[in-house]
Amino acid sequence: MQDRYRNRYKVPKATGRMRAQIALEAARRLYPTIAPANPEEPGNWLDSVGPNELYVAKRKAAAVLGHRIRPGDLPSDEEVRDQLVSIWRGATGMGEGEVEGEPPEEQGDDIAEADAAVPAMAEHIDRFAIYRLRLLPLESVKQNARLHPEGDALYHSLQVFELARDERPYDEEFLLAALLHDVGKAIDPSEHVGAGVESLRGAVTPRTLWLIEHHMDLLATRERPISGKLRRELEDSEWFDDLKLLRELDDAGRVPGQPVGTLDEALAYIKGLETESYLD
Repeated sequence: MQDRYRNRYKVPKATGRMRAQIALEAARRLYPTIAPANPEEPGNWLDSVGPNELYVAKRKAAAVLGHRIRPGDLPSDEEVRDQLVSIWRGATGMGEGEVEGEPPEEQGDDIAEADAAVPAMAEHIDRFAIYRLRLLPLESVKQNARLHPEGDALYHSLQVFELARDERPYDEEFLLAALLHDVGKAIDPSEHVGAGVESLRGAVTPRTLWLIEHHMDLLATRERPISGKLRRELEDSEWFDDLKLLRELDDAGRVPGQPVGTLDEALAYIKGLETESYLD
């Protein structure tokens, strides 16, 4: 976000209390439209909420509550799902989940700690199903022909993945960063990095998430130069060399007509690394 002089607004980092409020408000907005009448358990209707619906609900909730917040600092999808379960419990009497509009003051420390350890989405859904869900919409994302002459965002992502596999064939975290780096373009094209990070939190490792979060930071332009402070912060990271390589591959993966495998083949390859099937 920028002011009229193209200076970036300094948006403070979201607190645990703020995230909890936004997650609750988002859940309240979603619940009437997704929960069936008298459901016996959250089950399928809870997992049916897509990333786009969750993201839109969270942005609207933040606006209603008057919070200016970076997309990457929004509550995770899992935090909203937890609030949906609490609302369901209160509506059905199936549990003691009491919905509060504001977290109690004495819970502040607990919320801050929870903020640093978001529950993994993969505990509820297979993580490869999450990746596929995030990637499939990219096929419909048409990009700027001057910057991306190769075509849609999925084709670009598969090109970057192929290049990454040539460079780091057994580095699962890096391969996932290459494949998933642009998933936010199908959620919020104007803030695709933050949207992508938020949609993947809990489904990838901190290293993969960091690479996706910063994959645009080394892309210097006249409108968006790299500050000395940001450069130093990036260079201080143990993953800086990985970030430089990802930036190179992102730039290189823009060749019209370049042969690539399918999305399912890419995911199968990465899944094979998890099971070490390549050793068979």
